[in-house]
Amino acid sequence: MTAAGRPGRYQARREGMSIGAVLAQLRGDFPDVTISKIRFLEAEGLVRPGRTPSGYRQFAPADVERLRFVLSAQRDHYLPLKVIKEQLDAADAGAEPDAAVPAVPRLPRRLVPLGDPSTAGLPAAADFEPGPDTRLTQEDLLAQAGIDEQALAELCQYGLLRPGPAGFFGPESVLIARTARALTEFGIEPRHLRAFRAAADREVGLLEQIVTPVYRHRDADAKARADELVRELAALSVTLHTLLVKAGIRSVAGD
Repeated sequence: MTAAGRPGRYQARREGMSIGAVLAQLRGDFPDVTISKIRFLEAEGLVRPGRTPSGYRQFAPADVERLRFVLSAQRDHYLPLKVIKEQLDAADAGAEPDAAVPAVPRLPRRLVPLGDPSTAGLPAAADFEPGPDTRLTQEDLLAQAGIDEQALAELCQYGLLRPGPAGFFGPESVLIARTARALTEFGIEPRHLRAFRAAADREVGLLEQIVTPVYRHRDADAKARADELVRELAALSVTLHTLLVKAGIRSVAGD
């Protein structure tokens, strides 16, 4: 990895570590990564570990850095795997990735300016990173989102937040609540956001038709493939939504 956080040329390896050792190195920064995920990225050609004579994978430090680049590009910029692979291939060829592939929108993880998160009411990048199995009580959510019970009641009333059957809130709830809180600074109240909930539900209905059959496959890597498909579809849908909103506002403004 270069000083700028980009992958360097992919160097050949002779010795390496096991896939379990690689997982242990990555888990600190990427708690939801799994062995199946690493195998999936290998199958997609994003990393190419060596093999022992008996067929076991051997990962070199360059492989670990490459995996960090891929996982960071997905998590922080919503980049599709195809684009990430193009950047890696460009780096392997000795080119500057950004100059070698078409420019793509780099979407922030929160759809608000990140220059001063505290003024927008949202967390900095590393302030709140829920794991996939995070479950929050109402008290946890109120404390971490910085909202009161009335605001939470309104978010639930208009469908922005939905506690599970046991009364716990999911891992995205804190960021949803903080985003809604930030929007109130512009005079946009939870009741105005019902359309977002309805649109999200329609999108879920559409995308689950594509993803559910993949989850139902019985092979060991089916979940990793399905999770990756969800990530890719989400990235595309966020991009499309952002572009449509920008185009619509410009049209109304007569730009």
